[in-house]
Amino acid sequence: MSSVVKPRDPANTWADLLAEGRLPRFALICFGVWLNAADSLVTATIMPNVGADLGGYAYFAWATAGFLVGAIMAGASAGRLSELFGLRMATALAGVIMAIGCVMSALAPDITLFLAGRVVQGLGSGWISGFAMVAIALLFPERHLARVFAAVTFVWGVATVLGPLVGGLVVETRDWRDVFWLFALQSAVFAIAAPFLLAGSTKGQGGPGIPWTQLGVLAVGVAAIAVANILTTPAAAIGLVLAGFGVLAMVIWLDGRAQVRLLPHRAGDVRTVVGAGYLAMFAMTAATMGFGIYGPPILQELRGFSPLWAGYAIGAEAMAWTVAGIAVAGVAGVWDGRWIRIGAACLIASLVILTWSMADGPFAWVLIGGALMGVAFGFSYAFMTRRIMAALSDEDRAIGSSAISAVRQTGAAAGAAISGVAANMAGFSHGLNEASARSASLWVFASVIPIALIGAWAAFRMTRTDAET
Repeated sequence: MSSVVKPRDPANTWADLLAEGRLPRFALICFGVWLNAADSLVTATIMPNVGADLGGYAYFAWATAGFLVGAIMAGASAGRLSELFGLRMATALAGVIMAIGCVMSALAPDITLFLAGRVVQGLGSGWISGFAMVAIALLFPERHLARVFAAVTFVWGVATVLGPLVGGLVVETRDWRDVFWLFALQSAVFAIAAPFLLAGSTKGQGGPGIPWTQLGVLAVGVAAIAVANILTTPAAAIGLVLAGFGVLAMVIWLDGRAQVRLLPHRAGDVRTVVGAGYLAMFAMTAATMGFGIYGPPILQELRGFSPLWAGYAIGAEAMAWTVAGIAVAGVAGVWDGRWIRIGAACLIASLVILTWSMADGPFAWVLIGGALMGVAFGFSYAFMTRRIMAALSDEDRAIGSSAISAVRQTGAAAGAAISGVAANMAGFSHGLNEASARSASLWVFASVIPIALIGAWAAFRMTRTDAET
């Protein structure tokens, strides 16, 4: 890749982005991102009510873990399905499936059907997210990709704040089931709108089929990581995480030898832009999960914050991500690689700051650490995604772009498990008290610094001029 500074494209503006019939597609993508982000987070504030109504307190974590398992499987297969059915039909079906999952949870008479509904919601949501990535790759010129991803980042940041808030407002005034009726309605609207707003997209050509073997092995690996997140025995949890990573590596090995592939060529080769980019996204996402999961209870226990104020403090990450992403949306040329590297450095700095400040440091430093975590992705995410998409061959464009969502969601599941193991080893599994919160505030963040360093190395590797496409 050349390091020559490219002149700024005069047509690279927000007005041009929305011209030539791209506005409806852009609106649908943003709507899909909202559904994916908000529904994945809405259970944070309604699960106590769900548990009181349906029982199953021991399975609370699976409201999120089950959703992630479904979302990862869907995201991994989205590229192939868009080739089989065409982007319009596949996107509409994803909305229908998500609506079905929401109805299942809304009507659930017991915790089993509720959690099954969450898995189905994850499938629908993962396909919506995956098809959105395919739509971005196929329907928008490369000059607009940074601005598209800046807008996606903005919607995601808003959903991060509003998702739990919507759930909290509904359960305070109505029944928790109304949350899922609300999302079922939105999913149905999305499904109806998709064929119209994606008019003109390429019809399905049949494609080479579905890589069932790789998807099956991927399911085993993701399930192992997800189960590790809810085990209370540290040795068993660590063993399952390591086993899950081993199975995920097997997916890459199998895919490289399969006739019908799940991933682009050389997706596991870190000497390539695509391979290094996937690793950077996986590791950097994994390193951030502890802040959102364990930050609120730690702040409540050690600093006396209310749940609402603790949530707003953690929201500093999402808002900083949004602001930083929009600030660099118009950057082109050599600076896109520099922002990727700056973002990776910001992530490492954030973890060091949070390790030091979460328990006893000035609260302003906690906010700075959380904001730097968001800035890390605001500066880097759009440019990493753009570089990966630019490096994909025409043959791999659909599966390679949809895999971006699956890679990040798999990183989220892995990061949640690793943070959970660290927290449980620090005493969190025996109950939340000052001692366990203080210990967790150190190890939840210190334990993922090595993972962040791996992500930073991969980010620097993908921006080297000798990286292979």
